[in-house]
Amino acid sequence: MDASALPTLLAIAWLTPLASFTVIVLLGKSLGPHGKYAGYISVGAILVSTVMSLVALFGAWLPNHPLADASHHGASYEAGAHGSSSPNAHSGDSHADGRAADAHAADAHAADEAHESEKPAYYGDWYALGQWGKLKLTIGYYIDALTVTMFSMVSLIAACVHVYALGYMHDELHDPYVDHEVHVHDGGHLHRPGRFHRFFQYLSLFSFSMLGLVIAGNVAMVFVFWELVGICSYFLIGFYIERQSASNAANKAFITNRVGDFGMLIGMMALWASLGTFAFGDLTTPDGQTELGIFSRLRTAENDHRLVPPPEMVAEGERTFASTETTGDGGSNAGHWLLFIAGVGIFCGCVGKSAQFPLHVWLPDAMEGPTPVSALVHSATMVAAGVYLVGRFYPAFSPEALLVIAVVGCITLTIAATIAITAVDIKRVLAYSTVSQLGYMMLSLGLGGWAAGLFHLVTHAFFKSLLFLCSGSVIHAVHSNDMREMGGLRRKMPITAYTMLVGCLAIIGAGIPLTAFGLSGYYSKDAIVEQAWSFAETNKGAYWLLLAMPVVGAAMTAFYMFRLWYMTFAGKPRNHHRYDHAHESPAVMTRPLLLLAFFAIAVGWTVPLTNLSVTNLLHQAEPAGIAATSHGVLLPSLTVPAEALSHAPEIKFKAGLAAFGAAMTGLLAATVIYLWNTLNPAEIRQTFQPVYRLLWNKWYFDELYSAALIRPTMALGRRIAAFDRAVIDELIHGLAWLSRGVSKVFGVLFDQTVVDGTVNTFADWTWDFGLLLRRLQTGSVRQYVLFIVAGTLVLFVAVSTVQWLAYS
Repeated sequence: MDASALPTLLAIAWLTPLASFTVIVLLGKSLGPHGKYAGYISVGAILVSTVMSLVALFGAWLPNHPLADASHHGASYEAGAHGSSSPNAHSGDSHADGRAADAHAADAHAADEAHESEKPAYYGDWYALGQWGKLKLTIGYYIDALTVTMFSMVSLIAACVHVYALGYMHDELHDPYVDHEVHVHDGGHLHRPGRFHRFFQYLSLFSFSMLGLVIAGNVAMVFVFWELVGICSYFLIGFYIERQSASNAANKAFITNRVGDFGMLIGMMALWASLGTFAFGDLTTPDGQTELGIFSRLRTAENDHRLVPPPEMVAEGERTFASTETTGDGGSNAGHWLLFIAGVGIFCGCVGKSAQFPLHVWLPDAMEGPTPVSALVHSATMVAAGVYLVGRFYPAFSPEALLVIAVVGCITLTIAATIAITAVDIKRVLAYSTVSQLGYMMLSLGLGGWAAGLFHLVTHAFFKSLLFLCSGSVIHAVHSNDMREMGGLRRKMPITAYTMLVGCLAIIGAGIPLTAFGLSGYYSKDAIVEQAWSFAETNKGAYWLLLAMPVVGAAMTAFYMFRLWYMTFAGKPRNHHRYDHAHESPAVMTRPLLLLAFFAIAVGWTVPLTNLSVTNLLHQAEPAGIAATSHGVLLPSLTVPAEALSHAPEIKFKAGLAAFGAAMTGLLAATVIYLWNTLNPAEIRQTFQPVYRLLWNKWYFDELYSAALIRPTMALGRRIAAFDRAVIDELIHGLAWLSRGVSKVFGVLFDQTVVDGTVNTFADWTWDFGLLLRRLQTGSVRQYVLFIVAGTLVLFVAVSTVQWLAYS
């Protein structure tokens, strides 16, 4: 299949969920009893999207763009090349001939790549919405290996979630649906109509929005679908809208994301003001000229694709900043400052969507939505959008902006991991785990590990969706989220228990160290630690914290994940009533678990006898110029090492042992406390009561925001409302009273004298004129004939006079 079919295939994959959404909106409950067939329509649509995405990948992309061997480009952290400690294991890798020569080798490799053919990408416009001066708004596409990888991942996980939801949301087919979480005034439970069709309606729109974000060919289109993803999450998180907690969670998610989006708008405007385009790729105008996109303007071939602010950005920066520092050669840093602001602004939007510090507080509360929503939000859609956007905009991030991203990611992964240690709600443990893993991805991207961060995005999507769906299976069986009421469920729910065990092993990076065997997280998380090690060795000093915290985070991840598994599935039942009623979920829910468990194991591998792997795919999308080591301009001491340097055998050896040792430490601690019961958790809590209280209260972020922002805002709102009632309303009421009084005083005089007088005068004139005309109506035919003859004579004389005057 020719590569020109890619836009059509991915357009079908993108628009099919929109068609499903439209059908369900129009027909709703008429689709079978209580809207039952709406679920089948939605599932069918997302399956079509999955098939089209896979056809695009395997039928159109790979045959036209064969994958190179990992050793050719140094991205050797997938199965088959991971963790080798022998120096000879990388004899084919030009980046691993000794640490002293690695930097030169990596930069030489990057320079060679700059002169090679451009990374394969297809971009264009489907439809032009309008053009106002330089501003051109279009519906366009940008398709590269990252696009087809994300399409395949998003659609496949969404398909599993859709199928799973057919079983999980089955109670919504009952009419009325009894919500046991909501009590009405008479003490009973809320009875309402089922909303089965509405759930799948929102789910289809959610999938359409995320796929639209991935395929978007320009910044404006990205922002539209960015906001649409947020709106869909608002609807789905607040699906049980009658529950106050769900309503609050939806509002919290929506408002928190608006804070980040404000920064994103600033970044977008900075790019637009300085570059004059929103397009990612180069476009051809109708007159045959080429319009350079954002990436080509910032990383020109003349500069070997290094990040250099173009002259127009420098000029705009000099207009923006009244006084700027100058470089050593006397040049202005204004362009670099504007580039830094644009990058940090774009990242602010990603901070909101991907729940990074300090806007991480909304994601755990999003657990109020149905579990299939949690699985989709936490794996392949909303939170993935922020990481994806950082990866897509990567060529526009300066080293200083990348450092901001890395620091935020490091803080996020640490805070979230500590909170997860004390959480007892099974979904909230996974929620904080998601926040922590997103921090790992941002850390990797900020440290120069572009492929490693996006690789972890893909692997995490599969094992985190598996973990959430397994938690939903548990909740479906015991009707509780509290792990303190569980225990021993392995005997009642073996499929759920062991597939969740696979997810736990994948997220902690289980594998045999320094070998090629491991689960998916083994390859992606180790790659992040390797990049952190390379960055720390390059920059020294306090930058070692950017290595230490992810290693400590790996230990905490293993601890809280196996704490969750032991408390849920191992040991003896802690609530016999719930245990006695527990049961394995139906096949419609367990089959997606088995499929996702397979991918949680194998998505990091290289397909035997081929070069097919996620990392090789990502290498095809690696933006030109980012493979080389870069140096800060605003912060000259900062160096972002080339990602290839992290594949040196000595770094892989040390980083692999550190990650493995940390994971085993956390796993052993969880086993000692929660499986063997050697230590009493209650005694540990009592011993470290201040620390426990801090973590139990989530570092008091909610209380801090409430005290610093929410309560003052509410108090200000109440004062403004009181002012409105006491002053504005009274003023308006006074004006109304005055108007009424004036109307009473002047109403008779003006209305009767002027208005009525004028009308009556015209009426009298009309009446008198009618009486005059009445005299002409005599009823005599002879008189009428006389009038006609006289009139004719008058007309004849008048016409003759005019003609005589005209010709005389």
